[in-house]
Amino acid sequence: MTGRERREQLITISRTLFAEKGFDGTSIEEIAATAQVSKPVVYEHFGGKEGVYAVVVDREMQKLLGMITAALSASHSLIKLERAALALLQYIEESSEGFRILVRDSHAASGTGTFASLISEIASQVEDVLADEFKSRGYDPKLAPMYAQMLVGMVALTGQWWLDVRKPGREEVASHLVNLAWNGLTGLNPMPQITATSKGLELSAMAPLPPRPTEKELKEAQKARAKELKEAEKARERELKERERLLREAERAREREEKLRQREARLAERAAKLEQE
Repeated sequence: MTGRERREQLITISRTLFAEKGFDGTSIEEIAATAQVSKPVVYEHFGGKEGVYAVVVDREMQKLLGMITAALSASHSLIKLERAALALLQYIEESSEGFRILVRDSHAASGTGTFASLISEIASQVEDVLADEFKSRGYDPKLAPMYAQMLVGMVALTGQWWLDVRKPGREEVASHLVNLAWNGLTGLNPMPQITATSKGLELSAMAPLPPRPTEKELKEAQKARAKELKEAEKARERELKERERLLREAERAREREEKLRQREARLAERAAKLEQE
């Protein structure tokens, strides 16, 4: 096993142990024993438990933040909200161990702050979106920071609840979150669904036409169909633009990954110095 492979193995093992037992409940001896290596190997790579914990937390925070940032690149505010909620739930679904680590009270050794600081960072991005939306609707944009905290906090707490229950499914939970955030309590939709552009190819089946439609009903159906086709064309145009943005985001992600590797090296070096002190 190469040095890089051993490092990744130790990170993966530590991630599982930190998720299960927390920072204080996990020891260097346990990490080393699970990896079937001696304690000096762990010290060599990370300088100590603080070093490996810092790397694990930093990776999870960067991963979640990257997913939320990509979701907020959508064109329409409703789509931004949908995809941000879906991004968080997808992260929880795919990285349950990472989310459990983040929502714990972060140890000072993380060097990257707490889950609360991550939420604040996401809220600052949402704040920009809300400020533009408030301006277009004639509301005071100075209220955007407060509303951003409310919105992100609601989604984050729902995510913590869903981490254990996992019911209903991801898309259904997202649709109800968006229903409350977008429509408010007085305008709740009793059967909310996320939009087709966020649902991908999982389109809802069309309802059957009623028997012997009247001429008025036919005209209304034709108008609705024309509107649907127009919206579909607009959705295709938006999708093309979003693909271009995603390609640019992928390039930036590669650059961030390189910076992250450099950051991990610096964190390990600082942790080693702390251990020596």
